[in-house]
Amino acid sequence: MDASFDALMTITSRPATVFVRGEGSWLFDGHGRRYLDFVQGWAVNCLGHCPLVLARALCEQAATLINCSPAFYNAPMVRLAEALKAASGLDRSFFANSGAEANEGAIKLARKWGALHRGGAHEIVTFEQGFHGRTLATMSASGKAAWKGLFEPKVPGFPKVPLGDLAAVEAAIGPDTAAVMLEPIQGEAGVIPAGDGFLKELRALTQAKGVLLILDEIQTGMGRTGRLFHYQHLGFTPDILTLGKGLGGGVPLSALLAREDVCCFEPGDQGGTFNGNPLMTAAGLAVLEAVTAPGFLERVTATGAYLAEGLAALSRRHGFGGVRGRGLLLALDLGRPVGPALVEAALAEGLLINAPRPECLRFMPALTVSREEVDSLLATLDPLCGAVA
Repeated sequence: MDASFDALMTITSRPATVFVRGEGSWLFDGHGRRYLDFVQGWAVNCLGHCPLVLARALCEQAATLINCSPAFYNAPMVRLAEALKAASGLDRSFFANSGAEANEGAIKLARKWGALHRGGAHEIVTFEQGFHGRTLATMSASGKAAWKGLFEPKVPGFPKVPLGDLAAVEAAIGPDTAAVMLEPIQGEAGVIPAGDGFLKELRALTQAKGVLLILDEIQTGMGRTGRLFHYQHLGFTPDILTLGKGLGGGVPLSALLAREDVCCFEPGDQGGTFNGNPLMTAAGLAVLEAVTAPGFLERVTATGAYLAEGLAALSRRHGFGGVRGRGLLLALDLGRPVGPALVEAALAEGLLINAPRPECLRFMPALTVSREEVDSLLATLDPLCGAVA
């Protein structure tokens, strides 16, 4: 199809391609051409494009009840909260529409908890290069260098420290500190793992200091790293957890989870017109059931290892750097700023990949991606790497 894009605000540089259909790991444009999708809406479509289980859940719920106002309970909302409680070890959920909203809610909850239990403490220690969303508060919490000076004045109260520097975190925690907040793997920074050892030490430090630990698992949650939640690799549970992206499998759904003793919102403190609506929470239930089915997460781990091995071999052939990440959230270090050129060249060959930084590529395929589709990615990318390198 041919289209004019003049009626849309310019917020990013998009190719002129217009997608009209998706199926599994594939997208189709208006001219019928298909593309192998290793972006999947930035790790959103955890079951691929238009999975039957999600389509059925949405259709059945749409014919039953779409929205009855967040002032009332609805059955899918209650069932999803119960399922997440059982799966996470955290006691209560608040549902929202985006990861940014979930993180905004986590910031509010931590600040109110600090006001009640730490003498008015309101600061939240966050990390350089971190990404927590695009509301004004979550941008302020983020450590993205490109946002410095944008939309000023930002929300105060977010001292930044380097990722992996426990001494810097300890130095930043003071009487005004309510929480420490981070992504277990910094996705937008280029898939930079915080490291298992650091995360365990950070959990011990926050407990010793009497402050909350907030894990932003918007990108790493819902099976992306081979466990339902990344912290389950580590043997501890955070005080507050945020989920998004894969939770809805493609529809707008996020969640803020917390321990019972941290849940201090009172009526009127938090809300949202569409939050916890039955249509989206029914979708979340379908996704959660699929991701926790026997053998699903084991296949994610195996396919992630297969992709990592293939990327490592590709890197050796072309003199690139290492592969980092976990499960099916991986990055290839290119060692030079050729990422955007590779993304553009791949698009021309019917392959969708992402360069969060000029010197790396990020891979976020559907958790259902096949080895044959991984092979197709590598076969397409190999000659492009040779040409660009």
